Formats: sequence, C-alpha cells, structure tokens
Amino acid sequence: MAAVGAHRPGPLKQQNKAHKGGKHSGSSQRRAGGRVPVKAQPRRRLRDLSRVDRRHQALQLRRQRKEAVLAEKRSLGSGDGPPHLVAVVLLHSRAAAHDTLRLLQSQDGAVVRAGPGGAGGFALLCPRLKQRWRFVTAQAGDLHTVLDLAKVADSLLFLLDPADGWDGAGEHCLSCLFAQGLPSYALAVPGGPDLPPKKWIDARKKLTKATEKRFPEAKLFPLHTEQDCSLLLRHLSTQKQRPLSFRARRAHLLAYAAEFVPGQDSHLVGTLKVSGFVRRQPLGVNSLVHIVGHGDFQVSQVDAPPDPLSLNPRVVKAQKRSQDMEVQDDSVNGTDEMEEDVKVLMKADPSKQESLQSEVVPDPMEGEQTWPTEEELQEAEDSLKASRRVVKVPKGTSKYQAAWIVDDGEEGSEKDDDEDDGIDDDLMEEAVSQDGESSEEEPGEEESETMTVSECLRDEQYDEKMEEDEQMLERYKQERMDEMFPDEVDTPRDVPARVRFQKYRGLKSFRTSPWDPKENLPRDYARIFQFQDFSRTRKHLFRQIEKEETEGASVGWYITLHVCNVPVSVMESFKEGKPLVLFSLLPHEQKMSVLNFLVRRHPSNTEPVKAKEELIFHCGFRRFRASPLFSQHTSADKHKLERFLRPDAALVVTVYAPITFPPASVLLFKQRSNGMHDLIATGSLLSVDPDRIVIKRLVLSGHPFKIFTRTAVVRYMFFNRDDVMWFKPVELRTKWGRRGHIKEPLGTHGHMKCHFDGQLKSQDTVLLNLYKRVFPKWTYDPHVPEPVPWVRSESVLPEQEVEME
Repeated sequence: MAAVGAHRPGPLKQQNKAHKGGKHSGSSQRRAGGRVPVKAQPRRRLRDLSRVDRRHQALQLRRQRKEAVLAEKRSLGSGDGPPHLVAVVLLHSRAAAHDTLRLLQSQDGAVVRAGPGGAGGFALLCPRLKQRWRFVTAQAGDLHTVLDLAKVADSLLFLLDPADGWDGAGEHCLSCLFAQGLPSYALAVPGGPDLPPKKWIDARKKLTKATEKRFPEAKLFPLHTEQDCSLLLRHLSTQKQRPLSFRARRAHLLAYAAEFVPGQDSHLVGTLKVSGFVRRQPLGVNSLVHIVGHGDFQVSQVDAPPDPLSLNPRVVKAQKRSQDMEVQDDSVNGTDEMEEDVKVLMKADPSKQESLQSEVVPDPMEGEQTWPTEEELQEAEDSLKASRRVVKVPKGTSKYQAAWIVDDGEEGSEKDDDEDDGIDDDLMEEAVSQDGESSEEEPGEEESETMTVSECLRDEQYDEKMEEDEQMLERYKQERMDEMFPDEVDTPRDVPARVRFQKYRGLKSFRTSPWDPKENLPRDYARIFQFQDFSRTRKHLFRQIEKEETEGASVGWYITLHVCNVPVSVMESFKEGKPLVLFSLLPHEQKMSVLNFLVRRHPSNTEPVKAKEELIFHCGFRRFRASPLFSQHTSADKHKLERFLRPDAALVVTVYAPITFPPASVLLFKQRSNGMHDLIATGSLLSVDPDRIVIKRLVLSGHPFKIFTRTAVVRYMFFNRDDVMWFKPVELRTKWGRRGHIKEPLGTHGHMKCHFDGQLKSQDTVLLNLYKRVFPKWTYDPHVPEPVPWVRSESVLPEQEVEME
C-alpha cells in the first residue's frame, strides 16, 4: 500500500515504448515454454499469413472471378443458358432491315423459328455451333421500345446507312441509350453493293471516321453475303459482355409468349401467363415482379413448359427442377402435348410472399393524448405566467416561432407552397395574364368583323401556337431574371410582408445554423417509408444476393409466370408488338419514399425547365411521371432550391417514387404538346433519403437613401413600420459584402435606420435573406403515355463527310 504523501506521476510523464524482440530471436517462444495462449484466434488472419500465402490467396480469388465470368459467357446462347438476345435497332430510315434479317436467316445448317403472335422477331438455332440467338427489331423513332429492349438485351445490333450513317432520330436514340446504359453492341452496314465499288470504299472510310466519336473501339461489319453474317454472329457470341448495374442483381425476362385469362369478377383484370427465359439471377415465386410501363404485381405460380428453342428438340433436359433426369418429347410443336408436359415448379406461399403495399396508411388518432388533469393545467398556466412576454404577432403563432416564424400547421401546405411560388417569381404572372387577356380580346374582334369561318378556325389554331410561344417567352424571361437576380423578389405593397412571408425564417448562417429535419413535415410524409440506415440495408441485401442462393427458377430455364391482377391493357400492348419486359423486385422496392437523383442537363436541350413541372423519369427498369424539385449538390446538411434546371452545373432532383436500390441510371424527358418526348437531363440515382433538407431562399432588396459613416437609411425593402419591427432580428447583408442589422424604423412608410460593419457605397444594395423548407408534390403516376415517334431528319454527319463524287 502506497504512503499518503507518495509522489504520483502527472499527465506529462514520459512514456517509453516497450521493447519488441521480434519473431526471429525466438525469445518469446523460449519464454512461453510450449504453452498456448488462451486468447481466441481472430476470424480474419490476413496479417498472420506469410507473403507467399497472401499471394496464393489473391491468385485463387482472381482465378475464381475469371472462371465465373467465363462460365457466364459460355452459358449465354448455349443449350443450358438463355438464348443470346440481340435487339436490332435501325438508326436510319434507309437502313435495309429486311435484307439484313433475310441474310441472318439464311445461315447453313441453322434452324429458323418465327416468334409467336405478339412477340415478333425470330430465333436462330445452330446445332453445329451449339448456339442459339433470338433477334428482335426496333425502330429508332420508337423510343420506349428501344429503351425497353436495351434493358434486357445481351447485345445491340445497330444498322447504319452506308452514306449517311444515322439521322436525327438515330442521334436522339443513341443519346438515350448511352445515358441509360449501353450493353454490348455491333455496327452493321447493309446495302453496300448498291453503290459503285469506288464510292462504297469512300463512303466506308467517311463512315468509319464519323463513328469513331460515338464508338471509339467499334468495328463496322458489312452485310453483303452469308460469310459476312457468319463473321457478325461470331463477333456477337464471342465479344465481351458489358454489364448493366441495375439488372445485374435482378432476375428479368423478355416475354416469348403471353396469354390472358380474365378474372371472375371483371373481364378487365385477370391473370397474365408470361413465358420466357430467366436471365442474370434466379427468379423466386414469392417475390414481386415489375412489368415495365405497367406497375408491380404478384406471382401466384411458376410452370415449366417444354423449351420451344431447344437445340435438340427430341431431348429436353429437366433443368434440375426436381431431379436430374431426361424427358423424351416426340412432338414439341403440338399444343395439346405441350399442355400435358407442363409441370408446376412452385406455387406462392402467402406467408412468405411479398406484399403489394406501397404506402403507409396514416392513423389520424396516432399521437392523440388524453386530456390533462386540472393540476397539470394549473402548473402549465403558472409556468407560462413566469416567462410570459408581450409580443405582437399574428394569430396561431407558437412560442418557439414567436421571434419571426409563423406556421399555421401542416394542413394546406401544398396549397400555400403553390401560392408562395406564384408570388415569388417577381409577380410576373399577373402582368402576363393581363397581357394575355388583352391579346385574346383583340383577335376576337377582328375575326368577327372581317374574316370568314374557315379562316377563323385556321387563325385560332395559329393563335394557340402563339400562346405557347408567349408562355415560352415568359419562361425565358423568368430564367434570365433568376440568373441576374437570384432569389430576389419584390415586397408586395397590398399585403404586409410579415403576413406574406410568415412561413419563412432568418438564419445566422445557411451552412452552420441548425435545422431539424423532422420539423413541420407535410401529411405526405406519413405515407412514405424510411430506412434507419439506407446504405447498411443496401449492403446487406447485395451481400445476401451474392452469398445465398435464391430458391426459384434458375438462370436459363424456360418458364411460365402466372401474374395476378393484371389489366387487360398489358395484353393489348403485347399484341400490338410492344415488348413485354418483367423484372423481379428486391425487398422493399415496391414501397414509396423520397428519391434523390444527381442529374446534368443534356446539351441538346435549351428550353427552360422550371421546378415542379411534370417530367417523365426512366429510372433503371422503372418508368413514371412526377413533379420534381431541383436543388444544389453540396456536402452540407441543407441544400438551396433551384427554380430552374441549370445548364452549367449538376443538380439534385427530388421526387416521391418507389424505392430503388442504386446503382441505377435515370433519364428525364419532357412531353411536348404534340406528344413527343424531349431528353432534358441524364444522371444516376443518388440516395433514398426523406431527411434531405431542401431550402427555398427569398431575398428582399432595399436601397440606401442616406449614408453616414457606418449607418444608412434604407428604403423600398418594406412599406410599413410594423414590417420593419417584425424583421428586425434578421441580419442584413449587401451585394458588396457588408453585414449589418436594423436599428429602428423611421416614419410609417417602411424607412429604417441600419448599422453596418463599414461604410456603404451609393450604388450598393441591401439584402435580407429568408428561408423555408420545401417538399416535392405527390404527383407520382406509373402510367406513361406512348411518345409520338421522333420525326426523322436528314443525316447528322457533316456534309463534307457525306458528299461523294
């Protein structure tokens, strides 16, 4: 036991490092005398491995990855895997599609199978090469068909014109495909012999030079003879497959055949039997499926019919469904015998099946409290009297917001936001409406006096176009004003500023001032789902997909899915020739939340795009309509709202949409009045985070009237004395970097004395910043109308590269 007055070392005592004898000396082993320590060995002993063992382990991992890639490549198009799906895309109106398909079908020893009813295309079976392909054709002007086929296709075959390459529709199609994610591709040039030999050589050189910009490492394949087609098929089967991130972890299939069985209650809704080959991942019966362009559905049963594209039709492998055995099938083409051979692989288990619930049903009584007792009421009154101070505020002001914030509650928040936005944009809408009324009245009088009925109808149609031009001109003006004077608005004179801006607050610092993400949330936030830790959930799901095998139909099986409660419009679309694409959903991907996309404006779009306008989203395998918010992409906890889509910076787009686990690409389209879709922005999914705070800023401006040393009289910011007193706690700033505050009002017309940290200049402007959190509108719609085919124009190649002598 230490003495009472013993010296104890302080915190500054020198600490020497312990001596490390090293493993080479053997002293530790000699001291241990053969004893084994009780300490448990760690699971990861990478540091304990020697250098040779670490190198050997890395070599094994690299070899396993290489073998997995080779196995996937060899199974594609073979008898055990799914057929090699090739989407033929015509990039020019003069591209010879029929000649190309006829050449592909004329291969020696190949069996051609035409696709059933609405599937279209054909299948090419080569028993000699032990390969099978399926070809599906799409026009470049049919945007949805091209994008849907590119989501599931293994390879894309672009058909070019020998003289012009691709036209305007082809250029638009390529821009969309590159933004969505381009799988493996090949460039083919049919129709070369139609030109003289010398002109064909010159055209091929110019076309090769032009395609180097879009496809740096691509090779042009002429399609003149059967030998050229053989080289193209070999290139398609042996080239490296380019993975698409959003489909690598999800099972998907392209419908080969479909049948609609009406329900008992209604003929408009029933069960859709979709047949096709499973790709990428095993498909479970208890998981949900998403039909691209139509929505999410449940699967009740999975059947295993005979493979219609088998390389050996007499021997069909049972595909390890229940046991390893072979089933003899003498007549695959007979429908009766096919129905007899259909086996039920699995049926959905209601206890394990995923639910279709996409929204939370809010309970209006949630958070309801019992009535307090008389003692509690008395205590509350006493505490209020002790800390009560008299402040003149509008009705409904809470204690927390008594300084300058007023909030009438969550009800009507969307309506108020819309009203605020209408007044914020420099009060221009009123002037535009007045001009519009006057402009509408004048043509009406002239038409009734001087023009005939037919000419009136014609002029009315022309006036409709002029109204669209006037609206576009007004948007250009608003965008220009927002660039010159960002977030600045005029203080209204008919409404007090303390009432007009009652939902806004002032911040000492936009970057460092706190803002509670759970404060004053709208009612729509009670309908969405939120993860406690989204990134951790995503990593856990992806790790589970890689390690654990999903119970269900394996990759390469030809199966029939019984999809429940499908509208008859899906079958009608399939009969019209539209591709029917199905994706399996990961857990939680049917639930609604707040999605944030990082996008950049496409160079081809120059029209102004305002926030909260309805846009069309192509996010991964989904397609929907929504009204987004635009905000800055920063690393802070608060992000400033942008009123327009900026062409010079990457912005974050926020919408209500179903949960999607990144990575996933996103394309933003805007629908014209004639039905065409214009590509306005491209990007990727950033996060699923409802707590991301988007702040709308308003800037009130005033002008210095009298300037003293550090004091100035400012006018035109407010127009009554009460407003000056109301916004007195908010800090002021100037465009030239001065900071200050309001000292006192002068008179009754809004003049105020302000004190600054330096002397103002006469040409300076005094600013007052106000902030409010905004939320997107709930306008999610999974049904997107088919776009009008893109109008084909002339070649996009330069004239000097197209002209031939």
